[in-house]
Amino acid sequence: MFEVLVFVYENYWRGDACPESTLLERKLSAHGFEADEIHDALIWLDGLNLAAQSAGAGQSEDKPPLPEVHLPSADSMRVYSITEQDRLGAQCLGFISFLESAGLLPAAMREIVIERAMATPDATVPIDDLKIIVLMVYWSFGHEPDALVLDELCEPAQGRLAH
Repeated sequence: MFEVLVFVYENYWRGDACPESTLLERKLSAHGFEADEIHDALIWLDGLNLAAQSAGAGQSEDKPPLPEVHLPSADSMRVYSITEQDRLGAQCLGFISFLESAGLLPAAMREIVIERAMATPDATVPIDDLKIIVLMVYWSFGHEPDALVLDELCEPAQGRLAH
C-alpha cells in the first residue's frame, strides 16, 4: 500500500490535484500496482480526504462550510491510548513529538497522522511508513513541507554523519 501512496505523492503535487478514485485506480493499475494494494491505498486515501476536509483543508468560499472541528487548545497535552502506543511504538511516537515540538506538526495534523497510522493494515507501524503518512497529511492539506522537514521525512537516517 505504501508504494502506491508514494507514487500518488510523487505524481500529484497536491491532494486536490489527484483524480477521483476510479480514474486513479485505472492509472495505478496501468503502472503495474497489484489490485489489493490499490484497493487498500484508495480506501486509506478516502479516509485521509475526509479527515482533511473535516479539519478545514482545501476549504474555499464557494463550498458550504464544513462542520466545526474541536481542536485541542495550545496548552493541552496529548495522551496516547495503550492501543496507539502498541501500534505506533516508541520510535514513531518520538518522531511525532519531535515534529510537534519543532512547530512542524500542528495538533489538527497530528491527530490526522495518528488516525491514519491507526488505519493502516499493519500490526505495528514502522517509522518509514509513518514518515510517508506525515508526507501524505501535508499533501492533503496542500502544504509542502520545508526543505529540512522534507529531508527528515525522505532521507534514511542510516549513513548520516552527525556534525
